[in-house]
Amino acid sequence: MKKIINKQIGLLTCVLLFLASLLSACEDNFDESAFVTNVSVNINSFTVNNISAEINNQESKITATLPYGTDITAIVPEITIPNGTTIIPKIGTSIDFSNTVTYNVYGGNIFKKYAVNVSTQKPITSFKIGELSASINHNSKVIALTMPEGTDLTALQPTLELSEGVTASITSGSTIDFSSPVKFNVISTGLTEEYTVNITTPLSGPVIAFLGTSASKQAISNLDEIAASDWLFANYSGAQYISFTDIKNGASLEGIDVIWWHYDEATSLPTIALDASVTTALKTYQTNGGNLLLTTFASQYVEALNIVPSGKGPNNVFGDFPPNGFVDGNSWGMSFVSHEDHPIFLGLDTFATGKANLLEAGTFRLNHTAWWFLPDWGGYNDGAGWREQTGGNNLASEAWDDGLNGRVTIAEFPGGASDIKTVVISMGAYDWYNEDDSSGTPSQANGFIDNIKLLTANSLNYLADN
Repeated sequence: MKKIINKQIGLLTCVLLFLASLLSACEDNFDESAFVTNVSVNINSFTVNNISAEINNQESKITATLPYGTDITAIVPEITIPNGTTIIPKIGTSIDFSNTVTYNVYGGNIFKKYAVNVSTQKPITSFKIGELSASINHNSKVIALTMPEGTDLTALQPTLELSEGVTASITSGSTIDFSSPVKFNVISTGLTEEYTVNITTPLSGPVIAFLGTSASKQAISNLDEIAASDWLFANYSGAQYISFTDIKNGASLEGIDVIWWHYDEATSLPTIALDASVTTALKTYQTNGGNLLLTTFASQYVEALNIVPSGKGPNNVFGDFPPNGFVDGNSWGMSFVSHEDHPIFLGLDTFATGKANLLEAGTFRLNHTAWWFLPDWGGYNDGAGWREQTGGNNLASEAWDDGLNGRVTIAEFPGGASDIKTVVISMGAYDWYNEDDSSGTPSQANGFIDNIKLLTANSLNYLADN
């Protein structure tokens, strides 16, 4: 027994001596210089065509705006970096800045990644008639403005503000007949582009009824619904208000081209909307040729009205009450790739082919959403499965979803038919009023509200024409 114990002690001693030798070897070979922790990897300066870019080291972003007409497809930026660091792409490399370019700065064992965005100035910075500012879509080259009802469009004097070095073929302050679209050129060195100006007065054609739970338009209390209805009544002389109670009590829907229900108050539909007499009246209205625009939480109404089969309504409904944050990072938008020519999307200010923003970064939002989630829930698998099971046509999704297989945010019913009766707009980016945050801090203005207005006008007109 004693011999066994001695052997075990000897074996343990050998193991300890072996581990000690390994530790000693590691200490002998340790090279502190291999771990660099005190080298700055912040870019010191970044100059593009002699213009200093703005460097945000905290967010690792670099931005530069060059004069209108500058070719940004082959630029060699001038860059300075700290001593002892390297950068990729290398200094002196010609870069195509048509899209965001990533630069990596390396210093020993640490590195920093920068997103570099280089853009050019827009040729027209402002187009006004009196105090009214027009919306300018620099992608489609369309300038649009609605003047008050009764305005004489034959003798208007626009005020143009142009970027430095840009001239226009019309003179700011001159009297112009805008009773029909007016085309003019903006000109800079080596570049000429044609813009079209569409000046209109409030639409007098279709009769649009704004549907709500309140007894009258004046009684609406939800701020988002107020903003939406105010816009409708300011732009459609045939606008009227109708309540669910009016419909329940037998109000005639004859002569109404489109009924628009924008519901922002709660995730669940109100009891009055689900009343059998109301749903029967609205089904009859559609059978007789009437049309519906359902936005945000109202998108769920497609199931109660049998527009989609039972159980096939929006499967992802949520929202904040009140806002608990703002649009962080990138602006919120949508993808309508492959539907660019659809009347609903015509004239939108896009940031890429088939992509448009609706809610600007930094804007407080409620994120009121009632969309279809694909393929995660519902057994749809993809857009084709959704179309087969709902009978609709999915027109848009989130901005990242070019295949329209992840979400359904805008849809028309019935799908594939010429006689469209219903359009739904169901994403949280469709936000008419930007509330204060939960602590009372006011929101910034939404720079993309004109896209929301135009998307809505296009939808109403599209339905009225069907």
